[in-house]
Amino acid sequence: MKILVIGGTGLIGKDVSAKLSREGHEVIIGAPSHGVNIVSGEGLEEALKGTDVVIDLSNSSSPDDETALNFFRSAGKNLRAYEKEAGIKHHLVLSIVGTDRAQYIGYLKAKKEQEDNIKGSGIPYTIVRSTQFHEHVTTIIAVQGNENEVKVSTVDYQPIAAEDVVNYLSKFALEEPKNGTVEIAGPERGSMTQFVQRYLDTTGDSKVMVFNDENKYMYLDIPKDLLVPLENYYKGAINFEDWVKTQKPISHSKY
Repeated sequence: MKILVIGGTGLIGKDVSAKLSREGHEVIIGAPSHGVNIVSGEGLEEALKGTDVVIDLSNSSSPDDETALNFFRSAGKNLRAYEKEAGIKHHLVLSIVGTDRAQYIGYLKAKKEQEDNIKGSGIPYTIVRSTQFHEHVTTIIAVQGNENEVKVSTVDYQPIAAEDVVNYLSKFALEEPKNGTVEIAGPERGSMTQFVQRYLDTTGDSKVMVFNDENKYMYLDIPKDLLVPLENYYKGAINFEDWVKTQKPISHSKY
């Protein structure tokens, strides 16, 4: 099977591409560095020739409202037109759990437009909404903290390992299109503070966690349950604790 992986050089994309290649599929990397630009359309027609499945893992260069909206609109318009012309049999897009529950957040509004674009295209599709990745906990600490402490809300949290995301995307891409939305999440649910504290403790990071009940994420006001699935979902296999143990301990050298 010939598969075009849009965003095939990113965190998830490179591993999806490698996995599908190992399984014997012909994988085309859809990225500007490989001559495929979904915003300008450059290289898209050629990349889609003979392609059966498109896996869309694209992302805007910034989560800024206007940047994200412009990116997903332009990319979506091109993908829709070129894919219909090429007769694509299955378009799979990676989205975010909670996308439709906080449309006042510009980035989620842009992601919803990305979803709606493929829903109304007539192209067989599967939308996979994922919770935040285990790997994202380091971003929470970096953005919401300083060298001494990190401020974290007690919002509900159920992260999933990137490896599990790769496995599910690869699985769904090879199946019949669902023409609907599925959700994936990690095997454990708790408060965001619990996950961050476990990461700090296991890696030996001396930052003090300051928790609050303000229901904020990256300084945005969100519903307490925005980051977790509310109904049925596919569960990841990798526990957060096991993932954290694979991370390098924090160095506290005096020199």
